[in-house]
Amino acid sequence: MDELVFGGTLFIIFIAVVFLIIIASFVPIRLWIEAMAAGVRIGLGTLIGMRLRKVNPAGVVRPLINATKAGLALRVDDLEAHYLAGGNVNRVVTALISADKAGIELPFQRAAAIDLAG
Repeated sequence: MDELVFGGTLFIIFIAVVFLIIIASFVPIRLWIEAMAAGVRIGLGTLIGMRLRKVNPAGVVRPLINATKAGLALRVDDLEAHYLAGGNVNRVVTALISADKAGIELPFQRAAAIDLAG
């Protein structure tokens, strides 16, 4: 009887470890920690949602970190929408940072439209 309990316990532990490995590969924990360390508040649910929507989380979060560090207040939803529209998020954020430093008023929507126009 003890062997069955021990075997069942090992099986449950094995299943739990496999489940955690699958979750860890699906959730970009390192990117989340990177964002938190940079002062960007983004939830794990948001990152999981990006993966489910076939959005590269790093392609959205890293430009968001750059924008936050440069003093720009951008929304992750806007960056994700631009990514899904086929835009280059990094190029738009770089343009916004450059415009801000040059004292040129350039709203995100206009920069995104210029990027999508080519």
